[in-house]
Amino acid sequence: MVEMRVAGIALDAASRSPIVLLRDPSGRRQVPIWIDQAQAQNIMAGLKDQAPARPLSHDLMARLLEVGRLELQRVIIHTIEDSTFRAVLKLSGPDGRNHDLDARPSDAIALALRTGSGIWMLEEVVSDASIPVDAEADAEDAADFRRFLDGISPAELVRHIRQAQTDSSDEEEGGDDEASGGDTNAS
Repeated sequence: MVEMRVAGIALDAASRSPIVLLRDPSGRRQVPIWIDQAQAQNIMAGLKDQAPARPLSHDLMARLLEVGRLELQRVIIHTIEDSTFRAVLKLSGPDGRNHDLDARPSDAIALALRTGSGIWMLEEVVSDASIPVDAEADAEDAADFRRFLDGISPAELVRHIRQAQTDSSDEEEGGDDEASGGDTNAS
């Protein structure tokens, strides 16, 4: 099993659906799990660790566990069936008995964030569902972008954006030749 951490919430570019991103300890693999808007908000609230004016569902669940003297030991995302992730809540009771509860991964993640419990995933699931992450390249890109922003005035930035839009428009108008293999001299 691999202990994962929530790297953040992203939006699917095509469907505009939220995705929770779980990253392995090495930072080299990331597992995207598509969720709905409400679950994204619940996970974000757990990440921010801010108490809302009124408890959200997962705040209530965490409080119920506390009152019932149950402890969420960990969350395990254990399989993918028909493109759907499956998770289980591993609970321990005051009598020493353990309980496993089936849960949606998004609910399990939101609850784990509120209780400080670990989020684990079977290695097979990580291997099957992960996308590679190049943390060094991401950090280098971010540093390059910060340097770019530090060295440019707002007026220059606007001119740069307009130029990029013009260049993009020019490529779209004349791009048919390239797309169809217009360079006949290539070997």
